[in-house]
Amino acid sequence: MTNRQRIHFVSLGCPKNRVDTEVMLGVADQDGYEIVPTAEGADVIVVNTCGFIGPAKEESIDAILEMAERKTNGQLSKLVVTGCLSQRYATELAEEMPEVDHFLGSSDMLKLHDVLTQPKTERMLVGNPASYTFRATDPRKLAGPAHSAYVKIAEGCNRTCSFCSIPSIRGKQRSRPLEDVVAEARMLAERGTIEINLVSQDTIAYGRDIDGKPTLAALVRALGEIDSLQWIRLHYLYPESLTDELVEVIATHPKVVRYVDMPLQHASDAMLRRMKRGHGGERLRRVVETVRAKVPGVVFRTAFIVGHPGETDADFEELCEFVKWAEFDHVGVFRYSDEENVASFEQDLKVPAKISAQRHRKLMAVQRPIARKKNKARIGHTLRVLVEGPSEEHEFVMQGRHAGQAPEVDGVVYLSGAEVTMGTMIDVVITQSAEFDLVGEVEGGDGMIAAEEAREKARAAAAKLAKKRVSLRIAQ
Repeated sequence: MTNRQRIHFVSLGCPKNRVDTEVMLGVADQDGYEIVPTAEGADVIVVNTCGFIGPAKEESIDAILEMAERKTNGQLSKLVVTGCLSQRYATELAEEMPEVDHFLGSSDMLKLHDVLTQPKTERMLVGNPASYTFRATDPRKLAGPAHSAYVKIAEGCNRTCSFCSIPSIRGKQRSRPLEDVVAEARMLAERGTIEINLVSQDTIAYGRDIDGKPTLAALVRALGEIDSLQWIRLHYLYPESLTDELVEVIATHPKVVRYVDMPLQHASDAMLRRMKRGHGGERLRRVVETVRAKVPGVVFRTAFIVGHPGETDADFEELCEFVKWAEFDHVGVFRYSDEENVASFEQDLKVPAKISAQRHRKLMAVQRPIARKKNKARIGHTLRVLVEGPSEEHEFVMQGRHAGQAPEVDGVVYLSGAEVTMGTMIDVVITQSAEFDLVGEVEGGDGMIAAEEAREKARAAAAKLAKKRVSLRIAQ
Protein backbone atom coordinates (compact mmCIF):
# COMPACT_ATOMS: atom_id res chain seq x y z
CA MET A 1 0.00 0.00 0.00
CA THR A 2 1.14 3.55 -0.68
CA ASN A 3 0.02 6.82 0.81
CA ARG A 4 1.53 8.87 -1.97
CA GLN A 5 -0.66 11.30 -3.88
CA ARG A 6 -1.36 10.16 -7.43
CA ILE A 7 -0.94 12.47 -10.41
CA HIS A 8 -1.97 12.07 -14.04
CA PHE A 9 -0.77 14.14 -17.01
CA VAL A 10 -2.64 14.90 -20.23
CA SER A 11 -0.10 16.11 -22.80
CA LEU A 12 -1.31 17.71 -26.03
CA GLY A 13 0.39 19.34 -28.99
CA CYS A 14 3.81 19.03 -30.52
CA PRO A 15 6.98 17.20 -29.40
CA LYS A 16 8.27 20.45 -27.88
CA ASN A 17 5.24 20.44 -25.60
CA ARG A 18 5.92 16.82 -24.78
CA VAL A 19 9.35 17.76 -23.45
CA ASP A 20 7.66 20.34 -21.21
CA THR A 21 5.33 17.63 -19.92
CA GLU A 22 8.33 15.41 -19.20
CA VAL A 23 9.89 18.21 -17.16
CA MET A 24 6.71 18.37 -15.08
CA LEU A 25 6.73 14.57 -14.78
CA GLY A 26 10.23 14.97 -13.32
CA VAL A 27 9.02 17.64 -10.90
CA ALA A 28 6.15 15.43 -9.72
CA ASP A 29 8.47 12.45 -9.33
CA GLN A 30 10.93 14.46 -7.26
CA ASP A 31 8.07 15.73 -5.09
CA GLY A 32 7.12 12.16 -4.24
CA TYR A 33 3.97 11.83 -6.33
CA GLU A 34 2.94 8.53 -7.90
CA ILE A 35 2.51 9.08 -11.63
CA VAL A 36 -0.46 7.13 -12.96
CA PRO A 37 -1.30 6.39 -16.62
CA THR A 38 -5.03 7.21 -16.49
CA ALA A 39 -7.24 9.83 -14.88
CA GLU A 40 -9.07 7.12 -12.97
CA GLY A 41 -8.03 7.30 -9.33
CA ALA A 42 -5.77 10.33 -9.75
CA ASP A 43 -5.70 12.95 -6.97
CA VAL A 44 -4.17 15.62 -9.21
CA ILE A 45 -4.51 16.06 -12.97
CA VAL A 46 -2.29 18.32 -15.09
CA VAL A 47 -3.43 19.22 -18.62
CA ASN A 48 -0.58 20.56 -20.75
CA THR A 49 -2.32 22.39 -23.58
CA CYS A 50 -1.62 23.51 -27.12
CA GLY A 51 -2.90 26.93 -28.19
CA PHE A 52 -1.45 27.37 -31.67
CA ILE A 53 -4.33 26.79 -34.10
CA GLY A 54 -8.08 26.29 -33.88
CA PRO A 55 -8.32 22.47 -33.86
CA ALA A 56 -5.55 22.20 -31.28
CA LYS A 57 -7.24 24.78 -29.06
CA GLU A 58 -10.52 22.90 -29.30
CA GLU A 59 -8.80 19.66 -28.35
CA SER A 60 -7.20 21.36 -25.35
CA ILE A 61 -10.48 22.89 -24.17
CA ASP A 62 -12.26 19.54 -24.54
CA ALA A 63 -9.58 17.87 -22.44
CA ILE A 64 -9.82 20.53 -19.72
CA LEU A 65 -13.61 20.25 -19.59
CA GLU A 66 -13.44 16.47 -19.37
CA MET A 67 -11.04 16.67 -16.42
CA ALA A 68 -13.03 19.53 -14.86
CA GLU A 69 -16.04 17.23 -14.74
CA ARG A 70 -14.02 14.84 -12.61
CA LYS A 71 -13.19 17.75 -10.30
CA THR A 72 -16.86 18.74 -10.05
CA ASN A 73 -17.81 15.17 -9.23
CA GLY A 74 -15.28 15.05 -6.42
CA GLN A 75 -13.04 12.52 -8.14
CA LEU A 76 -9.85 14.56 -7.74
CA SER A 77 -8.53 17.20 -5.41
CA LYS A 78 -6.64 19.47 -7.80
CA LEU A 79 -6.79 20.38 -11.50
CA VAL A 80 -3.88 22.24 -13.12
CA VAL A 81 -3.81 23.70 -16.64
CA THR A 82 -0.46 24.55 -18.23
CA GLY A 83 1.08 25.28 -21.60
CA CYS A 84 0.41 27.42 -24.64
CA LEU A 85 -3.36 27.79 -24.29
CA SER A 86 -3.14 29.10 -20.75
CA GLN A 87 -0.24 31.35 -21.74
CA ARG A 88 -2.33 32.83 -24.53
CA TYR A 89 -5.74 33.01 -22.85
CA ALA A 90 -5.00 33.05 -19.13
CA THR A 91 -7.62 35.61 -18.13
CA GLU A 92 -10.39 34.13 -20.27
CA LEU A 93 -9.76 30.59 -19.04
CA ALA A 94 -9.65 31.68 -15.41
CA GLU A 95 -13.03 33.38 -15.76
CA GLU A 96 -14.72 30.58 -17.69
CA MET A 97 -13.30 27.59 -15.79
CA PRO A 98 -13.63 28.02 -12.03
CA GLU A 99 -12.99 24.29 -11.57
CA VAL A 100 -9.32 24.79 -12.49
CA ASP A 101 -7.20 25.34 -9.38
CA HIS A 102 -4.00 26.64 -11.02
CA PHE A 103 -2.91 28.03 -14.38
CA LEU A 104 0.72 27.85 -15.53
CA GLY A 105 2.02 29.21 -18.82
CA SER A 106 4.40 27.96 -21.49
CA SER A 107 7.53 28.66 -19.43
CA ASP A 108 6.30 27.77 -15.97
CA MET A 109 6.94 24.04 -15.76
CA LEU A 110 9.12 24.28 -12.65
CA LYS A 111 6.37 26.20 -10.81
CA LEU A 112 4.48 22.93 -10.60
CA HIS A 113 6.68 22.20 -7.57
CA ASP A 114 4.97 25.01 -5.64
CA VAL A 115 1.54 23.84 -6.78
CA LEU A 116 2.25 20.33 -5.51
CA THR A 117 3.98 21.22 -2.25
CA GLN A 118 2.68 24.60 -1.07
CA PRO A 119 -0.90 24.67 0.28
CA LYS A 120 -1.48 28.37 -0.44
CA THR A 121 0.00 28.78 -3.91
CA GLU A 122 -1.54 31.44 -6.15
CA ARG A 123 -4.09 30.34 -8.70
CA MET A 124 -2.61 32.36 -11.57
CA LEU A 125 1.06 31.41 -12.16
CA VAL A 126 1.34 32.40 -15.82
CA GLY A 127 4.65 34.22 -16.20
CA ASN A 128 6.71 35.80 -18.96
CA PRO A 129 6.89 33.33 -21.89
CA ALA A 130 10.58 34.10 -22.32
CA SER A 131 11.52 33.47 -18.70
CA TYR A 132 12.65 29.86 -19.01
CA THR A 133 15.06 27.76 -21.03
CA PHE A 134 15.44 24.07 -20.27
CA ARG A 135 18.72 22.95 -18.65
CA ALA A 136 20.23 19.51 -18.43
CA THR A 137 20.06 19.75 -14.64
CA ASP A 138 16.28 20.29 -14.64
CA PRO A 139 14.13 17.33 -13.64
CA ARG A 140 12.84 15.28 -16.56
CA LYS A 141 11.13 11.91 -16.72
CA LEU A 142 10.47 10.40 -20.14
CA ALA A 143 6.83 9.73 -20.91
CA GLY A 144 7.63 6.71 -23.09
CA PRO A 145 10.27 4.00 -23.47
CA ALA A 146 13.84 5.13 -22.99
CA HIS A 147 15.17 4.07 -26.39
CA SER A 148 13.90 7.22 -28.16
CA ALA A 149 13.74 10.78 -26.82
CA TYR A 150 13.20 14.34 -27.96
CA VAL A 151 15.90 16.88 -27.09
CA LYS A 152 14.77 20.51 -27.19
CA ILE A 153 17.78 22.62 -28.20
CA ALA A 154 16.12 26.06 -28.01
CA GLU A 155 12.98 27.84 -26.87
CA GLY A 156 10.96 30.49 -28.70
CA CYS A 157 11.39 31.95 -32.19
CA ASN A 158 12.68 35.18 -33.77
CA ARG A 159 10.82 34.86 -37.05
CA THR A 160 7.72 36.86 -37.99
CA CYS A 161 5.71 34.48 -40.16
CA SER A 162 2.35 36.18 -40.60
CA PHE A 163 0.23 33.16 -39.61
CA CYS A 164 2.17 32.18 -36.49
CA SER A 165 1.52 33.11 -32.85
CA ILE A 166 4.47 31.19 -31.40
CA PRO A 167 6.76 34.20 -30.70
CA SER A 168 4.01 35.77 -28.58
CA ILE A 169 3.35 32.48 -26.78
CA ARG A 170 6.93 31.27 -26.38
CA GLY A 171 9.02 34.43 -26.63
CA LYS A 172 12.16 35.14 -28.61
CA GLN A 173 14.65 32.40 -29.42
CA ARG A 174 16.81 31.20 -26.53
CA SER A 175 19.34 28.59 -27.61
CA ARG A 176 20.80 26.26 -25.02
CA PRO A 177 24.59 26.14 -24.67
CA LEU A 178 26.08 23.36 -26.77
CA GLU A 179 27.67 21.75 -23.72
CA ASP A 180 24.32 21.67 -21.92
CA VAL A 181 22.57 19.90 -24.80
CA VAL A 182 25.39 17.34 -24.98
CA ALA A 183 25.19 16.80 -21.21
CA GLU A 184 21.47 16.06 -21.43
CA ALA A 185 21.95 13.70 -24.38
CA ARG A 186 24.69 11.90 -22.50
CA MET A 187 22.39 11.40 -19.50
CA LEU A 188 19.66 10.09 -21.77
CA ALA A 189 22.12 7.69 -23.41
CA GLU A 190 23.17 6.39 -20.00
CA ARG A 191 19.50 5.57 -19.35
CA GLY A 192 19.16 3.60 -22.59
CA THR A 193 18.33 6.19 -25.27
CA ILE A 194 19.75 5.26 -28.68
CA GLU A 195 17.75 7.72 -30.83
CA ILE A 196 17.52 11.43 -30.14
CA ASN A 197 15.25 13.77 -32.09
CA LEU A 198 16.41 17.38 -32.01
CA VAL A 199 13.52 19.84 -31.84
CA SER A 200 12.93 23.55 -31.39
CA GLN A 201 10.73 26.10 -33.09
CA ASP A 202 13.47 27.06 -35.57
CA THR A 203 16.15 24.39 -35.33
CA ILE A 204 18.33 25.70 -38.14
CA ALA A 205 18.77 28.99 -36.23
CA TYR A 206 20.30 27.20 -33.25
CA GLY A 207 23.15 29.11 -31.63
CA ARG A 208 22.80 32.45 -33.37
CA ASP A 209 21.58 34.17 -30.22
CA ILE A 210 24.24 33.03 -27.72
CA ASP A 211 27.94 33.62 -27.08
CA GLY A 212 30.23 31.86 -29.48
CA LYS A 213 27.36 31.27 -31.93
CA PRO A 214 27.72 27.47 -32.11
CA THR A 215 26.22 26.05 -35.29
CA LEU A 216 23.70 23.25 -35.57
CA ALA A 217 26.31 21.22 -37.45
CA ALA A 218 28.78 21.65 -34.60
CA LEU A 219 26.14 20.55 -32.10
CA VAL A 220 25.31 17.46 -34.13
CA ARG A 221 28.96 16.47 -34.44
CA ALA A 222 29.38 16.84 -30.68
CA LEU A 223 26.33 14.67 -30.05
CA GLY A 224 27.72 12.10 -32.47
CA GLU A 225 30.63 11.51 -30.11
CA ILE A 226 28.33 9.90 -27.54
CA ASP A 227 29.14 6.23 -28.08
CA SER A 228 25.81 4.58 -27.38
CA LEU A 229 23.71 6.93 -29.50
CA GLN A 230 22.89 5.39 -32.88
CA TRP A 231 20.42 7.78 -34.55
CA ILE A 232 20.35 11.58 -34.46
CA ARG A 233 17.37 13.16 -36.25
CA LEU A 234 16.81 16.84 -37.09
CA HIS A 235 13.31 18.33 -37.02
CA TYR A 236 11.87 21.69 -38.14
CA LEU A 237 14.63 23.08 -40.35
CA TYR A 238 13.69 26.44 -41.84
CA PRO A 239 14.42 26.65 -45.61
CA GLU A 240 17.15 29.25 -45.45
CA SER A 241 20.84 29.23 -44.56
CA LEU A 242 21.06 25.52 -45.26
CA THR A 243 24.84 25.62 -45.04
CA ASP A 244 27.22 23.30 -46.85
CA GLU A 245 28.49 22.28 -43.42
CA LEU A 246 25.07 21.12 -42.25
CA VAL A 247 24.27 19.34 -45.53
CA GLU A 248 27.59 17.52 -45.33
CA VAL A 249 26.87 16.40 -41.75
CA ILE A 250 23.48 15.01 -42.76
CA ALA A 251 24.99 13.30 -45.81
CA THR A 252 28.07 11.77 -44.23
CA HIS A 253 27.84 11.46 -40.45
CA PRO A 254 27.24 7.79 -39.58
CA LYS A 255 24.86 8.61 -36.72
CA VAL A 256 22.80 11.34 -38.41
CA VAL A 257 19.85 9.80 -40.22
CA ARG A 258 19.37 10.98 -43.78
CA TYR A 259 16.10 12.62 -42.94
CA VAL A 260 15.19 16.27 -43.49
CA ASP A 261 12.11 17.73 -41.78
CA MET A 262 11.57 21.15 -43.35
CA PRO A 263 8.10 22.79 -43.22
CA LEU A 264 7.90 24.81 -46.46
CA GLN A 265 4.28 26.06 -46.04
CA HIS A 266 3.70 26.99 -49.71
CA ALA A 267 5.34 27.26 -53.12
CA SER A 268 3.67 30.31 -54.68
CA ASP A 269 5.68 33.54 -54.52
CA ALA A 270 2.52 35.53 -53.75
CA MET A 271 1.59 33.27 -50.85
CA LEU A 272 5.10 33.14 -49.44
CA ARG A 273 5.10 36.95 -49.42
CA ARG A 274 1.75 37.05 -47.62
CA MET A 275 3.05 34.50 -45.14
CA LYS A 276 6.20 36.64 -44.62
CA ARG A 277 8.47 33.67 -45.10
CA GLY A 278 11.37 35.76 -46.38
CA HIS A 279 11.91 33.86 -49.64
CA GLY A 280 10.16 32.82 -52.83
CA GLY A 281 9.32 29.55 -54.51
CA GLU A 282 12.53 29.45 -56.53
CA ARG A 283 14.59 29.18 -53.35
CA LEU A 284 12.48 26.24 -52.23
CA ARG A 285 13.16 24.46 -55.50
CA ARG A 286 16.89 25.05 -55.08
CA VAL A 287 16.76 23.75 -51.52
CA VAL A 288 14.97 20.57 -52.58
CA GLU A 289 17.40 20.04 -55.47
CA THR A 290 20.41 20.63 -53.21
CA VAL A 291 19.22 18.23 -50.54
CA ARG A 292 18.35 15.53 -53.08
CA ALA A 293 21.69 15.91 -54.89
CA LYS A 294 23.98 16.06 -51.87
CA VAL A 295 22.22 13.63 -49.51
CA PRO A 296 21.69 10.39 -51.45
CA GLY A 297 18.71 8.41 -50.24
CA VAL A 298 17.40 11.29 -48.12
CA VAL A 299 13.86 11.07 -46.76
CA PHE A 300 12.20 14.50 -47.00
CA ARG A 301 9.27 15.50 -44.76
CA THR A 302 7.51 18.82 -45.16
CA ALA A 303 4.27 20.61 -44.27
CA PHE A 304 2.02 23.04 -46.13
CA ILE A 305 -0.81 25.42 -45.24
CA VAL A 306 -3.80 25.71 -47.56
CA GLY A 307 -6.52 28.34 -47.38
CA HIS A 308 -4.32 31.19 -46.15
CA PRO A 309 -5.83 34.63 -46.89
CA GLY A 310 -5.23 35.56 -50.51
CA GLU A 311 -4.62 32.03 -51.78
CA THR A 312 -6.09 31.90 -55.28
CA ASP A 313 -6.90 28.85 -57.37
CA ALA A 314 -3.72 29.58 -59.33
CA ASP A 315 -1.63 29.72 -56.14
CA PHE A 316 -3.04 26.41 -55.00
CA GLU A 317 -2.45 24.75 -58.37
CA GLU A 318 1.14 25.96 -58.25
CA LEU A 319 1.48 24.29 -54.85
CA CYS A 320 0.05 21.03 -56.22
CA GLU A 321 2.48 21.09 -59.14
CA PHE A 322 5.35 21.74 -56.74
CA VAL A 323 4.39 18.70 -54.65
CA LYS A 324 4.20 16.55 -57.79
CA TRP A 325 7.61 17.79 -58.88
CA ALA A 326 9.36 17.43 -55.52
CA GLU A 327 7.97 13.97 -54.67
CA PHE A 328 8.35 14.39 -50.92
CA ASP A 329 8.36 11.24 -48.82
CA HIS A 330 6.05 12.60 -46.11
CA VAL A 331 3.72 15.60 -46.33
CA GLY A 332 1.52 17.16 -43.67
CA VAL A 333 -1.25 19.48 -44.86
CA PHE A 334 -2.90 21.98 -42.53
CA ARG A 335 -5.87 24.19 -43.16
CA TYR A 336 -5.21 27.83 -42.28
CA SER A 337 -6.53 28.80 -38.85
CA ASP A 338 -7.50 32.46 -38.54
CA GLU A 339 -5.84 33.40 -35.25
CA GLU A 340 -6.19 36.79 -33.62
CA ASN A 341 -3.05 38.81 -32.83
CA VAL A 342 -1.12 37.59 -35.88
CA ALA A 343 -0.55 39.51 -39.12
CA SER A 344 -2.57 37.13 -41.31
CA PHE A 345 -5.66 37.83 -39.23
CA GLU A 346 -5.71 41.39 -40.59
CA GLN A 347 -5.24 40.35 -44.22
CA ASP A 348 -8.09 40.56 -46.70
CA LEU A 349 -9.26 37.97 -49.23
CA LYS A 350 -10.17 35.30 -46.68
CA VAL A 351 -10.63 31.83 -48.14
CA PRO A 352 -13.97 30.20 -47.23
CA ALA A 353 -13.68 27.17 -44.96
CA LYS A 354 -15.33 24.96 -47.58
CA ILE A 355 -12.70 25.87 -50.17
CA SER A 356 -9.91 25.35 -47.65
CA ALA A 357 -11.25 21.88 -46.84
CA GLN A 358 -11.47 21.00 -50.54
CA ARG A 359 -7.88 22.10 -51.09
CA HIS A 360 -6.74 20.07 -48.10
CA ARG A 361 -8.34 16.94 -49.57
CA LYS A 362 -6.96 17.59 -53.04
CA LEU A 363 -3.38 18.18 -51.90
CA MET A 364 -3.44 15.02 -49.80
CA ALA A 365 -4.79 13.20 -52.88
CA VAL A 366 -1.83 14.53 -54.87
CA GLN A 367 0.61 13.26 -52.26
CA ARG A 368 -1.03 9.86 -51.67
CA PRO A 369 0.22 8.04 -54.80
CA ILE A 370 3.67 9.55 -54.30
CA ALA A 371 3.83 8.15 -50.77
CA ARG A 372 2.61 4.76 -51.95
CA LYS A 373 5.22 4.68 -54.73
CA LYS A 374 7.99 5.63 -52.30
CA ASN A 375 7.04 2.86 -49.90
CA LYS A 376 6.54 0.27 -52.65
CA ALA A 377 10.07 0.94 -53.85
CA ARG A 378 11.35 -0.31 -50.49
CA ILE A 379 9.99 -3.82 -51.01
CA GLY A 380 12.87 -6.27 -51.19
CA HIS A 381 15.31 -3.91 -49.49
CA THR A 382 16.91 -4.58 -46.13
CA LEU A 383 16.43 -1.70 -43.69
CA ARG A 384 17.82 -1.07 -40.24
CA VAL A 385 14.85 -0.85 -37.88
CA LEU A 386 14.51 0.39 -34.30
CA VAL A 387 12.12 -1.98 -32.50
CA GLU A 388 9.50 0.09 -30.67
CA GLY A 389 7.49 -2.69 -29.06
CA PRO A 390 4.00 -4.16 -29.41
CA SER A 391 1.61 -2.52 -31.85
CA GLU A 392 -1.08 -0.42 -30.18
CA GLU A 393 -3.55 -1.41 -32.90
CA HIS A 394 -2.88 -5.11 -33.38
CA GLU A 395 -2.47 -7.83 -30.78
CA PHE A 396 0.64 -10.04 -30.96
CA VAL A 397 2.31 -7.82 -33.58
CA MET A 398 5.59 -6.00 -32.94
CA GLN A 399 6.48 -2.81 -34.75
CA GLY A 400 9.45 -0.56 -35.33
CA ARG A 401 10.68 2.32 -37.48
CA HIS A 402 13.38 2.62 -40.11
CA ALA A 403 15.57 5.72 -40.30
CA GLY A 404 13.12 7.45 -42.65
CA GLN A 405 10.25 7.24 -40.17
CA ALA A 406 10.18 9.79 -37.36
CA PRO A 407 8.35 8.91 -34.13
CA GLU A 408 4.56 9.12 -34.23
CA VAL A 409 4.10 10.83 -37.61
CA ASP A 410 5.62 8.84 -40.46
CA GLY A 411 4.19 5.36 -40.09
CA VAL A 412 5.81 2.15 -38.83
CA VAL A 413 7.27 -1.17 -39.92
CA TYR A 414 5.28 -4.19 -38.77
CA LEU A 415 7.63 -7.05 -37.96
CA SER A 416 7.33 -10.76 -38.62
CA GLY A 417 9.53 -13.80 -38.77
CA ALA A 418 11.24 -13.86 -35.37
CA GLU A 419 10.99 -12.62 -31.83
CA VAL A 420 12.47 -9.17 -31.32
CA THR A 421 13.38 -7.03 -28.32
CA MET A 422 12.06 -3.51 -27.78
CA GLY A 423 14.73 -0.83 -27.98
CA THR A 424 17.13 -2.79 -30.22
CA MET A 425 18.25 -2.25 -33.81
CA ILE A 426 17.63 -5.09 -36.25
CA ASP A 427 17.84 -5.72 -40.00
CA VAL A 428 14.48 -6.23 -41.71
CA VAL A 429 13.64 -7.26 -45.27
CA ILE A 430 10.60 -5.28 -46.46
CA THR A 431 7.89 -7.52 -47.90
CA GLN A 432 4.71 -5.38 -48.02
CA SER A 433 3.90 -1.69 -48.28
CA ALA A 434 1.00 0.73 -47.88
CA GLU A 435 0.64 4.49 -47.99
CA PHE A 436 2.27 5.08 -44.61
CA ASP A 437 3.40 1.74 -43.26
CA LEU A 438 5.57 -1.21 -44.20
CA VAL A 439 5.69 -4.89 -43.31
CA GLY A 440 9.02 -6.66 -43.01
CA GLU A 441 10.56 -9.98 -42.10
CA VAL A 442 13.32 -10.01 -39.52
CA GLU A 443 16.50 -11.32 -41.11
CA GLY A 444 17.15 -14.83 -39.93
CA GLY A 445 13.50 -15.38 -38.99
CA ASP A 446 10.92 -17.62 -40.56
CA GLY A 447 7.24 -17.08 -41.23
CA MET A 448 5.33 -14.13 -42.63
CA ILE A 449 2.28 -12.08 -41.77
CA ALA A 450 -0.38 -12.98 -44.32
CA ALA A 451 -0.47 -10.38 -47.07
CA GLU A 452 -4.10 -9.39 -46.58
CA GLU A 453 -3.65 -9.17 -42.81
CA ALA A 454 -0.58 -7.00 -43.32
CA ARG A 455 -2.42 -4.66 -45.64
CA GLU A 456 -5.28 -4.35 -43.17
CA LYS A 457 -2.89 -3.50 -40.35
CA ALA A 458 -1.22 -0.87 -42.51
CA ARG A 459 -4.58 0.70 -43.48
CA ALA A 460 -5.77 0.81 -39.88
CA ALA A 461 -2.55 2.39 -38.65
CA ALA A 462 -2.63 4.94 -41.46
CA ALA A 463 -6.19 5.95 -40.53
CA LYS A 464 -5.22 6.41 -36.91
CA LEU A 465 -2.15 8.40 -37.92
CA ALA A 466 -4.29 10.79 -39.98
CA LYS A 467 -6.50 11.51 -36.97
CA LYS A 468 -3.48 12.23 -34.77
CA ARG A 469 -1.72 14.64 -37.11
CA VAL A 470 -3.09 17.89 -35.70
CA SER A 471 -2.33 17.09 -32.09
CA LEU A 472 1.06 15.51 -32.68
CA ARG A 473 2.58 17.85 -35.22
CA ILE A 474 1.54 21.49 -35.44
CA ALA A 475 2.61 23.30 -38.61
CA GLN A 476 5.82 25.17 -37.94
